[in-house]
Amino acid sequence: MAKTISNKPLTRAQFGHYKQMLQSKAIDLRKNMSTPAAATIMARREEPVDVADLSTQSHEEWIFLNRNSLDMSLLRQIKGALIRIEDQSYGVCQECGIPISAKRLEAVPWANYCVICQDLHSHTNWDNN
Repeated sequence: MAKTISNKPLTRAQFGHYKQMLQSKAIDLRKNMSTPAAATIMARREEPVDVADLSTQSHEEWIFLNRNSLDMSLLRQIKGALIRIEDQSYGVCQECGIPISAKRLEAVPWANYCVICQDLHSHTNWDNN
């Protein structure tokens, strides 16, 4: 027997639950971006003693900057989801307009698309690269 898709809008309690999840994730990301270790990596600008030190320092800086870039991208997605909660368009696929499953929203509360549309977008992005 095939499952039917419920077109019921999210309840006020569900909006509150997902808003709390998103806000908690944003706080965690901001904490990670401002850890003492991160400050140490960026503050350590002394001249390396040898090539190996230079390589290690460059690699650590690259990892830090790449991670912060990914965290900033995720923060933008979270901000978008919080805006969608406020205008009550949260939980609806931005591509096809059907409700995003609760299971997906629990796993990825900042999701813009249902699983099917996300898969299509992922393949399209790979094909264009």
